[in-house]
Amino acid sequence: MTSVTGVRGRTRRAILAAAASVLSRRRDASLADIAAAADVGRSTVQRYFPDRDTLVSEVIADCLRLLDEALKDARIEQGPARDALRRLVTAMLDVGDQVLFLYGDARIREVIAVQDEPDPAAEEVDRLIRRGQAEGILDAEVSCDWIEHVLWAHVAAGCTAISEGKLPRHGASEWVIRTLENGIGARHAAPADVSKGDDS
Repeated sequence: MTSVTGVRGRTRRAILAAAASVLSRRRDASLADIAAAADVGRSTVQRYFPDRDTLVSEVIADCLRLLDEALKDARIEQGPARDALRRLVTAMLDVGDQVLFLYGDARIREVIAVQDEPDPAAEEVDRLIRRGQAEGILDAEVSCDWIEHVLWAHVAAGCTAISEGKLPRHGASEWVIRTLENGIGARHAAPADVSKGDDS
């Protein structure tokens, strides 16, 4: 027999997931909108989260937790940097709603910035980028900060495309990875010299 605690836990998780999904698309969505997405009544949402501010605060904490878990599962500190980068992209696209909720709104980013808990992605991703530069698969002539900016911009674009139905979830990572590798990958061949005219 399913315990009451188990049912409450699933209901709470469903509300948090629905809130992240809905609010990542519409920041002004109502509690009724979130309740509908979670397939529960508004009164149920308010039983778990008495007001919108409480709900948003809990969604932030839940999203950070899910991103942290996704990073750990991706094991980006292991293996060649190229493979780790691909695992990172795939992992972040799998929690796309949470990525868009956390990083798609400056107000949410400000809340995260003033919290005691660090951004779970920042240090590990920074180390991965530097390792990729050292291994020669990421452009060492471009700053680590810029590569990180480009990485997250591409991840966000992939998450948005999935959310809007423009890319299938199972295929989006290949598109994002290919675009990233073509854009910030190390240059192993010198560009053609186009300054010389045709002497013939």
